[in-house]
Amino acid sequence: MDFRVPEELAALRESFATFLARRVRPIEETLADELESAETEGGAVSDAAREVVRRSAKEGFYSAHMPESVGGWGVSTLGTTLLVEDAARSGLRLGMFAIAPPNPSGPTPLLLELPEHLWDIYVRPVVRGEKTMCFALTEPEAGSDAQAIRTKARPDGDGWVLDGHKHYITNAEQADLAVVFAVTDPEKRAAGGITAFLVPRGQYHVGKKQHTIADSHPSEIFLDGARVEGDHVLGEVGKGFLSAMRFLNAGRAYIGAQCLGLAEYCLDQAVAHAQARTAFGKPLAKFQGVSFPLADCKAEIEAMRWLTYHLAWAVDQGEQPILDSSIVKYYDTERAYAIADRCLQVFGGMGLLREGPIERVLRHLRVLRIVEGASEIQKLVISRSLGL
Repeated sequence: MDFRVPEELAALRESFATFLARRVRPIEETLADELESAETEGGAVSDAAREVVRRSAKEGFYSAHMPESVGGWGVSTLGTTLLVEDAARSGLRLGMFAIAPPNPSGPTPLLLELPEHLWDIYVRPVVRGEKTMCFALTEPEAGSDAQAIRTKARPDGDGWVLDGHKHYITNAEQADLAVVFAVTDPEKRAAGGITAFLVPRGQYHVGKKQHTIADSHPSEIFLDGARVEGDHVLGEVGKGFLSAMRFLNAGRAYIGAQCLGLAEYCLDQAVAHAQARTAFGKPLAKFQGVSFPLADCKAEIEAMRWLTYHLAWAVDQGEQPILDSSIVKYYDTERAYAIADRCLQVFGGMGLLREGPIERVLRHLRVLRIVEGASEIQKLVISRSLGL
């Protein structure tokens, strides 16, 4: 076993760090007041996020995980995992816009399931950051049980007509196109009866914004007789659900990497504060009530790191590590939230303020314990691997 990061990926990380420092941090510093407000969507903040995407896409980092055939760099899953970790650890609120995964607004290899004659229309513009997308699977009656979706698609001449209601859809308000999952065979469902379609913005209606505890908010999508051409099917009819699952493991590695980076950021902030702040005549760091919980954080971060890196490595080896991906999704989201909570405690009352460094991270990590497969679903997968 060789746990060293390959030299070429170490160099990539250095280049990305330089980009964040020179191209992203100055933009963020000009928006300090807006970013501390309760609402960080819309207006100057959204404009700044789009500018970060544009700059990062131009430099090549944004879609580095996509193949060269569509304008990416073909960076490995491990390499992309490292970039996601570094974006999160930077502490820059706009930093995660510089790298597409795990944000569903950016390009996904699932788009490569489209026929090649559509790549110039849909895939490459998303890779270049000129268009954004959303991933429309969840419905009011189908969350963790995704195969229970009710959105239907029926053949209509050379195309399809879709009817249904999606919700909790990240980036729905801004997206130019949506990957929509619909039932094409009610009898088969997940076993060959769910199909993925690429639906342009004009064919669906975006409903109300659904406000969450985080700084970004999903929306509803309504499809009422939405018509798409037959070549807008992603992959094969009936196999959309299986296609999505093929990319799940890499996606879980990226979520794990985001949790890892955010946990590292929280620990960095808490350690600096504990060393600088004094109480009862000495630094907080000299009290075991502060230092020991931070030691726990460090140990858990290292466990998160190697679980996440190993999952990324396994995906790059061509494996389908479903169990490992569930472990990473469960462990990293739960531990990162606990770490952020401990680190916030070090700041005392200051930690509760929006201008503090950790409050926003804690809220975001709380969301990650539910989205993309709740912790309880991951424990169900893990328990089944034990024969339970």
